[in-house]
Amino acid sequence: MFLNVHSAYSLKYGTMDIPTIVSNARALGIHQMVLTDINNSTGAIEFIRECFKQGIAKEPDEIQAGNIPYYLKPIAGIEFRKDGQLLYFGIAKSKEGMRELNEFLSIHNIEDQALPNDAPAFENVFIIYPFIKNFNRKLKPNEFVGIKSSQLNFLYKHPLLHQKDKLVIWHPVTVGSRVEHRLHEYLRAIEINTLLSMVPDDCKCNLDEVLISEEVLKSKFETFPFIIENTQKLMDACDLSVYFEPQVKSKNRFAYTKNGEEFDRILLRRIAYKGLAYRYGNDNPVARARLEKELKIIEFKNYCAYFLITFDIVRYAMGRCNFYHVGRGSGANSIVAYCLRITDVDPIDLDLYFERFLHEKRTSPPDFDIDFAWDERETIQRYIFKKYPKWHVAFLGTMSTFKDRAIIREIGKVLGLPKEEIDSFTDPTKERENQQNATYRKVVAVHQHMRNMPNQRSIHAGGILISDEPITYYTALDLPPKGFVTVQWDMYEAEAIGYEKFDVLSQRGIGHIREAVQLIRQNQNKEIDIHDFKNFKNDPKLNAILREGQPVGCFYIESPAMRQLLKKLKCEDYLTLVAASSIIRPGVASSGMMKSFIERYHAPDKVVYLCKEMEEQLKETYGVMVYQEDVIKVCHYFAGLDLADADVLRKAMSGKYRSKLAFEELVNKFFHSARLQGHSKELITEVWRQISSFAGYSFSKAHSASFAVESYQSLYLKTYYPKEFMVAVLNNYGGFYSRWVYVHELQKTGAKVHLPCVNHSDEVVNIKGNEAYLGFVGVQGLEHKFIAQIPLERRRNGPFKDLEQFVKRTNITLEQAILLIRLGALRFTGKDKKTLLWEIYNYLGYKQKRIDAAELFSLESKEYSLPKLENSALEDAYVELELLGYPLNFNMFDFLKTSYRGDVMAAELNQNIGKTVRIVGNYVCEKTVRTIKNTKMWFGTFLDANGDFFDTTHFPNTTPVYPFKGKGCYLILGKIVEDFGCPSIEVIKFAKLDIHINPVAGD
Repeated sequence: MFLNVHSAYSLKYGTMDIPTIVSNARALGIHQMVLTDINNSTGAIEFIRECFKQGIAKEPDEIQAGNIPYYLKPIAGIEFRKDGQLLYFGIAKSKEGMRELNEFLSIHNIEDQALPNDAPAFENVFIIYPFIKNFNRKLKPNEFVGIKSSQLNFLYKHPLLHQKDKLVIWHPVTVGSRVEHRLHEYLRAIEINTLLSMVPDDCKCNLDEVLISEEVLKSKFETFPFIIENTQKLMDACDLSVYFEPQVKSKNRFAYTKNGEEFDRILLRRIAYKGLAYRYGNDNPVARARLEKELKIIEFKNYCAYFLITFDIVRYAMGRCNFYHVGRGSGANSIVAYCLRITDVDPIDLDLYFERFLHEKRTSPPDFDIDFAWDERETIQRYIFKKYPKWHVAFLGTMSTFKDRAIIREIGKVLGLPKEEIDSFTDPTKERENQQNATYRKVVAVHQHMRNMPNQRSIHAGGILISDEPITYYTALDLPPKGFVTVQWDMYEAEAIGYEKFDVLSQRGIGHIREAVQLIRQNQNKEIDIHDFKNFKNDPKLNAILREGQPVGCFYIESPAMRQLLKKLKCEDYLTLVAASSIIRPGVASSGMMKSFIERYHAPDKVVYLCKEMEEQLKETYGVMVYQEDVIKVCHYFAGLDLADADVLRKAMSGKYRSKLAFEELVNKFFHSARLQGHSKELITEVWRQISSFAGYSFSKAHSASFAVESYQSLYLKTYYPKEFMVAVLNNYGGFYSRWVYVHELQKTGAKVHLPCVNHSDEVVNIKGNEAYLGFVGVQGLEHKFIAQIPLERRRNGPFKDLEQFVKRTNITLEQAILLIRLGALRFTGKDKKTLLWEIYNYLGYKQKRIDAAELFSLESKEYSLPKLENSALEDAYVELELLGYPLNFNMFDFLKTSYRGDVMAAELNQNIGKTVRIVGNYVCEKTVRTIKNTKMWFGTFLDANGDFFDTTHFPNTTPVYPFKGKGCYLILGKIVEDFGCPSIEVIKFAKLDIHINPVAGD
């Protein structure tokens, strides 16, 4: 009887989630219901699945058998609105009906067309128009009119009585209760950006839009039994039970070949064995056995096409585009992926378990994470969308909620609170004070009710779905600003339906590597095989940089925390770097894993293992379960679980398993199986304690290994080709640190770094021999058209000869020309900045409109004799600070009024452990953390006057509320301490030092 039910997926309108709707319907004994969210079908499949999950929807043949005492039949559709006004809603008769509705909405979303006032001709959809008093629409066979019980009086002598079979019950459902209607009003106020008291009635639902029992609803129409009968017939004609599958089946059966799945199987084997010879040679029985084992599981799980499609993407990137990629994540556990060159991580070398990626008991789809350079990813995405048919490929969506405390500001606005009061509500430092405020408590209470509700749809970072059947059977599609069609649900719903996603991602680190290789080719005429990882990892020079903790610019290992960890571990090999890449992650340090690992790493002989099995499996990590694979190994070799069950248990302990009962069964199985291995109850309990405490923090070893491979590639380039590498880092917009840090690193390589010059600079930094010129991209305030136009004009027509020619050839504006002159970008003229600033007004200082046409004759300009105009280095430094964000040719320490540079330098800290010293540092960055007592403390990073890094720790009891005051040099008083050979300074006092004032500040 309920043809028009809204869930919370009717964004900022409905208030109930899908499970609540189903459980409420069950409590009221409702037998049929249609979910019709506004302009989306996000919850349609979830609704159907939830009805079966709660055990109140059955297959049609079971219902017809007559032995089902109660069931709820799920039906789905879409409500169509334009400018907030209801046009009609569609109800799918079948799966084909859902496709029709989704494609109709998708076309209008993609083409940005307004929805038509009249529904199109659907073949498998019922259309319901809302009843109005002057209804005179000619109805198609599949079209009906929904009438509310409150509108029945209007039927008297109404023309629709001549079409009695077209009238159906219309009782919209939007909120869970009349009390919940208030929450609906808050949502509507936020949506239309108005005060709560000013929400128009036609923008919100009626108070009675709640679920009621079918008996009560029918009683409202008892004088019009034919309306009840029409409604029942309509709902009986709908059947969407095809969407219910007892076991999730893969939807990615899109065969890679035209000959179907069997040929896919043959092709995958052929390519994999060819790759086996490339990776391992022709005589490696261990690799061959591992490959055969994986292929059998892949074939059993019907994932041949998934591997082949990923292989196709990688082959296109490497072959047609000559792009560099990194295959990471659990997919690197697969030797098949290694042989297909999806990843460069050798799973045999690292003892990686394929079961971490895929096994016969896995119910959720696996996925590959493929990284490309930040500016190349879109090319790959467009290839995928072009290769597969319309409606068969789409981006994965995401669904944000109201969890962000910023929504407190929105709630305050709709309540009409003053800005000052709202600001105080969002200030964490006033939390205790706010708790005493009744208005604040009210705002927080409203936020608590809506915090888990969906807020808006967006696009996944890189997940792409490729489907064997049109995706529109399962969702309508949006077209976000990126220009790729996107499904209306997120990765969790995709997984529940059975879709494997293809993660095509991007990162700056790959851009560094790619461009560095290109620059080395151009600047030094050398070809670099950046994939020669086996030699990189054994290079003593690279490992020396790791041990010293100086890999600034190198992917994943340049942050202060990582540099310190590398020093503490004295890391000088690949396996240690893999471990470091895992234990550096958030949560590990607080759990004690990091400290335990470092202690045991330096004293392996003192490690006490619980038993022989634990020593055999965890010797590489000194008894600490660093990786997710370690959890699998212990469950398998200690407790005797098969590898599939071991991975299921690992996943469950990481919080990704939804069935509590199934999890408890696995835990019992662990204890029972471990006892069968002959272990004591006490030993099993302790092993389980360690597993359960580590599992939530552990990281995929394959993921860490992928990061470590890329780190070594960056290290190789920085070690042997530092100039080109640092230019590449700058041109791909750096990494962890501010841009000036990388310019500083480039200068340390011995390169001569020049300010931008119109006759030498390009859009980005360039390097020729030892000469590097900063690009125009980094100049603050320079318009994009001139950033591109100036180097383009120079390349086309040669260098600029003088200021006049530069002005005429570029059509530059006065403001933009002044900016370039101030920065020294026209120094090629041989004239000082102030002379050029005087002269630029001869060309651009007039008000009349310039004629942009080629000159027939070039007339010489009059020469003027100017007095000598002074320009100081300090003045230039301030200009560079303003326009670049840092001074290039003026050390930050030279700004200081004092010449004092500290008692010690960074390089001398190890020789002064335990001493309290003063040191002067140029601020690089800071990190704020909270202690166990919820007080703030800070970690700082500085450069000394010699350009060397040092780190500081600022404890709450010795530090003001906010100790740092931005860029500049600080005088630091502190005690030098060391942790595993890594020195740092525990700050007692520090303050920002005074600087010389800009000489032209008063002009």
